[in-house]
Amino acid sequence: MTTSNKNASPSATEREEDDPIIKLQPSKLEDYFFPTHRLKSRLEDNTKEPLVIVACGSFSPITYLHLRIFEMAKDYIIDNTHFEIIGGYYSPVSDHYTKEGLAPSYHRVRMCELAVERTSQWLMVDAWESLQAEYTQTALVMDHFNEEVNIKCGGVVTADGETRKVKIMLLAGGDLIESFKVPKLWLDEDLHHILADYGVLIVERTGVDVWGFLLSHDILYQHRKNVYVIKQLIYNDISSTKVRLFVKRGMSIKYLLPNAVIKYIHANGLYK
Repeated sequence: MTTSNKNASPSATEREEDDPIIKLQPSKLEDYFFPTHRLKSRLEDNTKEPLVIVACGSFSPITYLHLRIFEMAKDYIIDNTHFEIIGGYYSPVSDHYTKEGLAPSYHRVRMCELAVERTSQWLMVDAWESLQAEYTQTALVMDHFNEEVNIKCGGVVTADGETRKVKIMLLAGGDLIESFKVPKLWLDEDLHHILADYGVLIVERTGVDVWGFLLSHDILYQHRKNVYVIKQLIYNDISSTKVRLFVKRGMSIKYLLPNAVIKYIHANGLYK
């Protein structure tokens, strides 16, 4: 794509020409479909519990840290849990989320697609949240994935032909977990719903005491058996905020995010 108009949504033809094999997410809600091209339909190990991981966020733009947290979660799950991952999803927030530096949702969805579609065997991008007419609480986003995976897709099939329900879990950084303590930002009933019915994978961030916060937060501590803390063995502090500032100041962002995303940012004049 070579258009330089940052406010023009790419046409279906332009988007499909980027990758003729994978059908990309639409920019209109009436055209929405749930992506399943990398969602495993059969469980490889019958002793495992099937799991889908969901990361909600701005992704403005998506960085290598956003990609790495899924791989860190995957390693942790394989080594420390009884789950088997059958898929992972990015769910970019809608334009109605009031945050500075938020590029239009269709750009953020496309950048996420560019980051994963040619580099990952199990990650996908779901545009449902980004297409909503208002800001959608994370609890409702998790309900959406549960409905798509377990009701519409029917869960996953075991080697014995048994249909099994898939566990949906939220993947988050330590900074998001710290936002749990911000007054009125999260409803208590939403936190109980997310933590009790789905669960959270928390990737530690530099300067964030996740364990201390877990002990001090009543709701998190109540559901601590459904909270998994993942330690970063190689610390990565790349932030979308700094990337946007680098672009604004004309500085290089090479090696901070995938080349395809860098080219897209420059081609569409984002973050200027």
